Amino acid sequence: MASFEEGFLNYKPPVLPDELSNLPDRVSETFIGKTIFITGGSGFLGKVLVEKLLRKCPDIERIYLLLRTKKGSNPKQRVETIFSSVLFDHLKELRGVEVLNKVYPIAGDVSEPGLAINESDRRLLADTVQIVYHAAATIRFDEALKKAVLLNTRGTKMVLDLAKEMKNLQVFVHVSTSYCHLDEKVLFEKAYPPPTDPHKIIQSMEMLDESFVETISKEVLGSFPNSYAFTKCLSEHLVVEQIEAGMPCIIARPSIVIPIWKEPLPGWTDNINGPTGLLIGAGKGVIRTMFCNNQGYADYLPVDITVNGIILLTWNYISNNDTTRTICHLTSSQEWRVTWQEIIDIGKSIVTTEVPLNGAVWYPGGSMKSSKLVHNICVFFLHTIPAYFLDAIIYMSGNKPCLVRIQDRINKGFEVFEYYANNQWEFRNEHVHYMRRVMNPREKFEYKIDGNDMDIRNYFRDCIMAARIYILKETPDTLPRARIHMKIMYFVDIIAKILFFGLLLWTLFKWSDTIIAIGLLLLNLIRLFFKSIFSTISSDATVGPILNKEL
Repeated sequence: MASFEEGFLNYKPPVLPDELSNLPDRVSETFIGKTIFITGGSGFLGKVLVEKLLRKCPDIERIYLLLRTKKGSNPKQRVETIFSSVLFDHLKELRGVEVLNKVYPIAGDVSEPGLAINESDRRLLADTVQIVYHAAATIRFDEALKKAVLLNTRGTKMVLDLAKEMKNLQVFVHVSTSYCHLDEKVLFEKAYPPPTDPHKIIQSMEMLDESFVETISKEVLGSFPNSYAFTKCLSEHLVVEQIEAGMPCIIARPSIVIPIWKEPLPGWTDNINGPTGLLIGAGKGVIRTMFCNNQGYADYLPVDITVNGIILLTWNYISNNDTTRTICHLTSSQEWRVTWQEIIDIGKSIVTTEVPLNGAVWYPGGSMKSSKLVHNICVFFLHTIPAYFLDAIIYMSGNKPCLVRIQDRINKGFEVFEYYANNQWEFRNEHVHYMRRVMNPREKFEYKIDGNDMDIRNYFRDCIMAARIYILKETPDTLPRARIHMKIMYFVDIIAKILFFGLLLWTLFKWSDTIIAIGLLLLNLIRLFFKSIFSTISSDATVGPILNKEL
């Protein structure tokens, strides 16, 4: 019987059953001969979107990706880097490497005026593009407000302006987030008023110095917990304005987008955001406490399901001429929920027995705290002190210390995490249910947008294995050694706890006479205090009647 790691490495996406092959794939037919423009194509969701479009809709005419020069790589080099990812291996095998020639880079930058696109490229896009996917955004929750506004909000305005020039535009799809109207505890698939005028905010940020903006950022954000939610909310309103003006637009509101579930590569991700980061941190033994309502839950959606939803929205708008469902939640919590405690319990079980991570600094453990004070105390004793202690050992061994820096990043992440982990929202997603009803069985198979056969444990195991291979660069052949190391850390953890509690008991025993004396002194003080109180009451009881009698 093949091991889990062998099955993982040799995985192939589900093949269309013969009984469904005679049914039409109306979704892929929608994209025949279409030219598409994508912003954010180098991001996590963008890569999966490009891969899915090329794999399921090979008759696409062309895909233009807006890319800026980054770290010395020009847009053409960045496209080559994107396609070198293991994410595209199945596509190359299925369609041949020549299918990648359908993708062309457009030099530009969403954060720059006019998107920094030259005039000839702008004319090319205006003349040829029919579908726009705007997914570019900074997803850093602690991003400086001015930068977030210029990229997320002004960038959306400029992509809309470009789309208005497109002579054959059929739909503009704006990828928003379900977490951008946080004052509402029940979110419906409709437009909500913005907290302020996005046009004025853009103008202000263009004029003001970044350092000054940071001094007034809390006042500008108001009730919003971070610049990401604020700027994505403003961006939505810009799109709503264009919908009301008659422009063909859709707003997709995915929740927290997490690694691939089924296709083309289970567990694949290119970042450690969301639960993947928690699982890695806990698996390495560096996260041992969290301030969180352990029975609360967040809304997550695997990126392949998210991309399927975006593609189906496009199909429904163009081919079904459904221009009424222009705002859609791509969420999961209406159908299945996973509490924070379940995430930690499942993750701990996996990283301690099946897929341990290399070089864990301690045996995975810890717990969630409902008290902020208790959490902060635990952070000091379980995160900060061990980080400094271990960094000192690392430094003395001649290596570069890193754990204090890692703990600083974890603490900053906690500041964002705690807001979402201790609040709850309900997202209504009737439009997804509608699309399921109008899809035929083949389309339901090819563009899955349900979690009917989701096995949470198996999914998390895939996520941890993929993170191990693709993020941490820990190859499967190191698993046996990692399992041995985890067993050693288990006994180290047990011995450390025994020593700690033994030392505590010994200290109490050694200082027992002093502790007893202090206890007796406190009891005596309490006795004297109550004695004085009762004496006062007794005196008042004697004086009171006398005064009453005299009056």
